[in-house]
Formats: sequence, structure tokens, C-alpha cells
Amino acid sequence: MRLTERILSFTLLGSEWVLWLLIGLSVLSVAVMVERGFTLSASGKFDFEAAGKDLLRFLREGNITGARRTVANARGPESQVAAAGLDQIGRGPEAISEAMASTKSRIRLDLERNLGVLGTLGNNAPFIGLFGTVLGIIKAFADLSHNQGGGAATVMSGISAALVATAVGLMVAIPAVVAFNFFQTKVRRTLGRVDAVAHMILSATSGIKTEDAEAPAPAGGE
Repeated sequence: MRLTERILSFTLLGSEWVLWLLIGLSVLSVAVMVERGFTLSASGKFDFEAAGKDLLRFLREGNITGARRTVANARGPESQVAAAGLDQIGRGPEAISEAMASTKSRIRLDLERNLGVLGTLGNNAPFIGLFGTVLGIIKAFADLSHNQGGGAATVMSGISAALVATAVGLMVAIPAVVAFNFFQTKVRRTLGRVDAVAHMILSATSGIKTEDAEAPAPAGGE
């Protein structure tokens, strides 16, 4: 019985503290959205139409210096993976592949950082709001038991106030889900371009010998 009384005393706190919790989570959600939006936008994008064609041409010509210069002048995760592969070009296809795979894993971790926060909020914020509503309803009936003269108006007032927690929970969850799906799509597209560049480098360097990779670029190769 004592345990029941303790739990009841906790539920009688009402839903106000849950509302403050949801407000704090909404601030966290917005902060993550801004940080991820800025980071993913500032990462740049590898231009397949320009840099990609130049990179492929230099690799087919065996002009590794020109290929490295093209990658150095480009932006984005694709150029980082390409640079990692070109740095190992004298050690064979396996070393090239491993270097690019390692760089890709690091880039994936950076691109997906904090996205789990948005996913968690999107899935659980409605339940937190529902929890606040349940607490508010319990408090409303407890208030009625202590003030039976108030009638149904006392209960309805308490229930309407408690339902605000559910509404706030949905207001936190819906933008978080939308942002999570948007950023996940952007990450998948970026990693898809990274894979395309990696496969292009592996294919173009498969016939390059070690001594060719270490030789200086021919004059006028660019």
C-alpha cells in the first residue's frame, strides 16, 4: 500500500513538468537540425560532370599527379575518399580499396552524427506527451475527489489542460521525423556518390603499375 501511495503522490505532480521536458527536447531537436543542416551543406559536393571526368581522364592516362591535383581542388566527402585511394595507388588495388573503405567509414560516422537524436525524439516524443496527459488526467480526478462540488467542470478543465502535453509531444515529434528522413536521404545520396567515385578509381587504376604511379607526371599532361 505504501508503494501505491508513493506512486500516486508522483502522479499527482501533474503534467506541467512533462511540458517543460518536452520544451527542452524541442530546443535540442532544433539545435541538432541546425547543426546537421549547416554541416551537410558545408561539406560540398563532388562535381561528376567536371572533376569526375578530369579525374577519370588523368587516371586512364596514368597521370597520377594530375589526378591528385583534381581531387585536391574538389570539395566534399567524395574528394576525401578519392584522395585516400590515390595516396595508396602505388601499393596495389587491395591497399587502394582498404584506404577508401576506411575513409568512407569515418565519413559515414561524421555524416550520421546526432541523427539518432532526431530519430529517438521522433519515435518517443508522442509517448512522453501521452505520459503527461495520463498524469494530468489522474490529477484531474484526484482534484475532483477533493472538490466534489466542482462537478464535471473540474474534471473537464483538468483533462483539457492535460491533453496539451500530447499536442506538444506531437509538435516535437513531427519536425524531428521530417528532418531525420531528410538528412538520412541526403546521407544516402552522398554515400552513393562516394561509392561511385571509389569504384571509378579502382576500375581506372587496375592497369596502372607501381612504377607508373611513382613516376612524375609527363610534361603537358594536363
